Amino acid sequence: MANENDIGLPFMKMHGLGNDFVVIDARAHAIPLVPALVIAIADRHQGVGYDQLAVIENGAGDAHLTFYNADGSTSAACGNATRCIARHIMNQSGKTQLHLTTDRGDLFAVDAGDGLTSVNMGQPQLDWNEIPLSHAIDTLELPIEGAPTATGMGNPHCTFFVDDAEAVDLAARGAVMEHHPLYPQRTNVQFASVVGKNHLRMRVWERGVGVTLASGSSSCATAVAAARRGLTGRSVRIDLDGGALQIDWRDDGVWMTGETMHIFTAHLTPQFMDSL
Repeated sequence: MANENDIGLPFMKMHGLGNDFVVIDARAHAIPLVPALVIAIADRHQGVGYDQLAVIENGAGDAHLTFYNADGSTSAACGNATRCIARHIMNQSGKTQLHLTTDRGDLFAVDAGDGLTSVNMGQPQLDWNEIPLSHAIDTLELPIEGAPTATGMGNPHCTFFVDDAEAVDLAARGAVMEHHPLYPQRTNVQFASVVGKNHLRMRVWERGVGVTLASGSSSCATAVAAARRGLTGRSVRIDLDGGALQIDWRDDGVWMTGETMHIFTAHLTPQFMDSL
């Protein structure tokens, strides 16, 4: 019988509205992640595939979370992954409230009932140097065709408000905007349209990933941008390709509520690990 060392690296596959993640729990044993391994796991044909990879570690609160994009780069925030991991830890511990730490800062999660999980993603960053942008500029309407709004949620965002989000060539426009010179750290890109009172339809190009079915931090950034521009109130429903999120911009931060799914738990084999 194979011993524990022969089994390989354990991981969980999760998703929030189709925004999918590989989650590695490193609370019991430190797991060094080299860029080659992060990128190899992301390959949907020869690895596992994910939009983000998240690592759970011990921290000052209930856990510390670190996020990687599919290209091996890191992100300080990932809202849907945070909700998925919060639900997992709640199920393990029986807690209904959690204190999580990330490179973005302290995040708080609560059981919202009916299987829904809420996470406070913190206050939005609205100043150009916090997002960050390359120079001092009004973040409400950038001097780019379409006059998008810039927002920081621990990662940079560029939100376009359009008549019909469905009609946008997301892959083409997102790829160009991700690397716009105004964003020295590249940016996530959203295209949103108003479909009703406090109701938006939004599609996402994620920095370092590409087109995704959903994005929690992008949803928060879009809700903040819509409220700042007077298109909605501070509590909105956002319909993404993978489902709906409720976003509430409150005095204590931007709260995001939605469904999560733990799909399976498995192991990366020693053969896969040795091939890198």
